[in-house]
Amino acid sequence: MDELSQNPMQLLAEAVCRQASDILIIAGLPVSFKISSEIEQQGQVKLTPAMTEALIAEIYGLAQNRPMDNLLRRGDDDFSFSLPALSRFRVSAFRQRGSLAAVVRVITFSLPERSVLHIPDEVIAFSERRRGLVLVTGPAASGKSTTLACIIDEINRTRAAHIITIEDPIEFLHRHNKSVVTQREISTDTESYNGALRAALRQSPDVILLGEMRDHETIRTAITSAETGHLVISTLHTAGAAKTIDRILDAFPPEQQNQVRMQLAGILQGIVCQQLIPAVDGARVPAFEILVANNAVRALIRESKLHQLESAMQTAGKEGTVTMDNYLAGLVERGLVEGEVALRYAYSPERLAKKLGLAFEGVST
Repeated sequence: MDELSQNPMQLLAEAVCRQASDILIIAGLPVSFKISSEIEQQGQVKLTPAMTEALIAEIYGLAQNRPMDNLLRRGDDDFSFSLPALSRFRVSAFRQRGSLAAVVRVITFSLPERSVLHIPDEVIAFSERRRGLVLVTGPAASGKSTTLACIIDEINRTRAAHIITIEDPIEFLHRHNKSVVTQREISTDTESYNGALRAALRQSPDVILLGEMRDHETIRTAITSAETGHLVISTLHTAGAAKTIDRILDAFPPEQQNQVRMQLAGILQGIVCQQLIPAVDGARVPAFEILVANNAVRALIRESKLHQLESAMQTAGKEGTVTMDNYLAGLVERGLVEGEVALRYAYSPERLAKKLGLAFEGVST
């Protein structure tokens, strides 16, 4: 396997063959694959800084000879590219300890199949909304992009709409089906999320997928877009519905937060919070917290009573709402996840332990 450090095409092909989710190219270690959440070193040869630079330069060459200027000037660069008959790849190249490094995500050409990935109908049901704001949140590498792709694919298959995606970089490619799908990549097709989002409002959109709401200007534009009758779907790196709402409000100066709170109460359609956890078969399975915004939820947002949100969610199960801990309990009851594992990922492990009838002595992380 040591020849992988010399041959990028062979490296990428081997990662696809091994069903690796990521390739890690970092000086001081052999090339490594992440397979089912475990890091596996490939071979014995430890990469030197010169080797990582040469390997990364060849990967840039495979990406239609993409210039390395951003990486060399700013210290990080994100892009994606495809190799026919092999796969699609998303690259995050960066400097660390003075040397070049990269993490390459392997993305299949085919769109993900939601039933295989255990994405529930309650999540896909947000594709039926015609306006407002839907947020998919969670930590990095929690499957947010995959969930977004499934929601967009459902819209594409079932209704005639103009879907505009703004991504950094583009991961899944959507073919035109019943909908027209326009996909724009930051730095390649447009300069910024906020600029592309403002431009999208002049491009007759019905649905706008915003890869990430990074700052308060982008959040403000997304809120305005949802207020003007579009369905806006985006992501945040937050855990839990209440924390997601707090994160949006905290992005604004204190004197603007009350206005934003009123706007959010009017446009929010739902929040999907997810994380990937180890399953009993050694793979990973997603766990979801799903908030469907109803009148009670909107009132709590308007009145700044987010501390009551979990209670409201507990009583709204028939509408598709479910808390993270209740979803984890369901995974355990279905035999997909061990109880002790579920406790490590619970928002309230002591309460979940009681629900599952397990002893609780604290949770090791």
